[in-house]
Amino acid sequence: MRSLLIFTLVGVGAQLVDGALGMAFGVTASTLLVLSGVASAQASAAVHLAEVGTTLASGLSHWRFKNIDWQIVLKLGVPGAVGAFLGATLLSSLSTEDAAPFMAAILVCIGVYVLLRFSLRTPPAFRTGGTPHSAKFLTPLGIFGGFIDASGGGGWGPVTTSTLLSRGKAAPRTVIGSVSASEFLVAVSASLGFLVGLREEFLNNIPIVAGLALGGVIAAPFAAWLVSKVSPALLGTAVGGVIVLSNSQKLVKYFDIQGPASTVLYSSIVVVWAALVVYAWRTSKAPEYLPEKLDSPAPAVDEPAESDLKG
Repeated sequence: MRSLLIFTLVGVGAQLVDGALGMAFGVTASTLLVLSGVASAQASAAVHLAEVGTTLASGLSHWRFKNIDWQIVLKLGVPGAVGAFLGATLLSSLSTEDAAPFMAAILVCIGVYVLLRFSLRTPPAFRTGGTPHSAKFLTPLGIFGGFIDASGGGGWGPVTTSTLLSRGKAAPRTVIGSVSASEFLVAVSASLGFLVGLREEFLNNIPIVAGLALGGVIAAPFAAWLVSKVSPALLGTAVGGVIVLSNSQKLVKYFDIQGPASTVLYSSIVVVWAALVVYAWRTSKAPEYLPEKLDSPAPAVDEPAESDLKG
């Protein structure tokens, strides 16, 4: 019962982050599970099995509110499923000792990406009704995102959502809805890969899966409220720093870095992280970076009237 409560709280925290950012459920949950003592491969397997239910519910919700472009789902989700199966098979074939630093290194890279993406980059001016993304772009993105997601215990959202949003070819709601729906295919494929690789160990994850799923369901409405109250740039910067710092500790331990060297490393991470949090907070308060400014139409005074053109 105590373990179920812990895993439920992990699911709540991961869902709050994912609901506010449209990403990072897997990365956050995997990081917290590994820190709580769960083996790396088992943590990633449990997260993806739990995501089968959470992503299905999320996809159905986005479909109901017409937030999905099914062409993006098909062109991104199917290659993502292939990459996820390969990543799950690779992680399952590694020993626990080898998988821990491998997974931590991937999570550090993802954390740095999330940290810099949300702290230093201003929101792009999204175009509505833009040209759909081509299969030549979505296929490799899906394969890479799915592989990183399965082998690293998360990363589908940070890789795919941020990339698609940065291109500005689709409305944010369409990107998030389509990525969330396609993640169901990724979660199913990764779970099958872990089932083949881990077999009996996979069934031992049921309490973890139940806790994560329960926590995700409980936190879903609160996450929707949180996204309207906290700046995504500020929350993304905070989450990225947590991921980098927590997984850096595992790498420091694995490579046996001790004494002043480890102190300097941790201090540097904290100082840079704090500076980026402050910068993201100040940026989110600046009027020129507010979403309303980006979405507002251009003033009509600069456009000549149709009667003037005819005259």
